[in-house]
Formats: sequence, structure tokens, C-alpha cells
Amino acid sequence: MDDPEVHRAVVAAVREGRTVALATVVGTRGSVPRHVGSKMVIDPGVALIGTIGGGCGEADVIAAAEEVVRTRTPRLMRVELLDPVDSWSPAVCGGVMEVFLEPVVPGPEPA
Repeated sequence: MDDPEVHRAVVAAVREGRTVALATVVGTRGSVPRHVGSKMVIDPGVALIGTIGGGCGEADVIAAAEEVVRTRTPRLMRVELLDPVDSWSPAVCGGVMEVFLEPVVPGPEPA
């Protein structure tokens, strides 16, 4: 993991016995706010660490992460950062990101 803050958050959650979701940008097309490899930890009800770009797309990933944590089932999701034809919003990048959400589940301490 390139981001030390994200790495520390994963380690802390595992040590404290909490399952968290790790979101990783695994593909992009067009203009997007973050590059492939960007990571974010979603620790439901506790914290968000890192970012995959913010805004509505990140909010969708956070919502999906809650289910990933609850079910402990990974998920690949498509995050479209495209404006509807009738929108005047300048906050949309115009690209698409593929984000892999994986549960990080605490396990037994290594021997």
C-alpha cells in the first residue's frame, strides 16, 4: 500500500477486531479525480481514511462498502462521473472508474 495512512488504518482495524472495506481504483477511462491504485478505507460508523476522489461517486462507494463489510463479500463497481445531458454542474469529471471493494477481516494472530 502506497498510502501510509491507509495502511495504518487497516492494521489498526484488524488489531481492534473490526472488519473494514478497502476500496481500490483498478481501472479508469476519461477524466477522473484519482489514478489506478488509489485507495480508501471505509470503517463504517468509525472513519474514512484516504480518498478515491470525493463527491457523489465516492458516496456511492461508501454506501456499497457498508454491504461489503456486513456480508464480507468483495464487489467490483463502476463509478460513472458523467453529467446528465441537462446538468450544468461543473463538479463532474466526465470519466469512469472501476473500484474494487474488498473486506479486510480480522483473523487469528500469527504464531
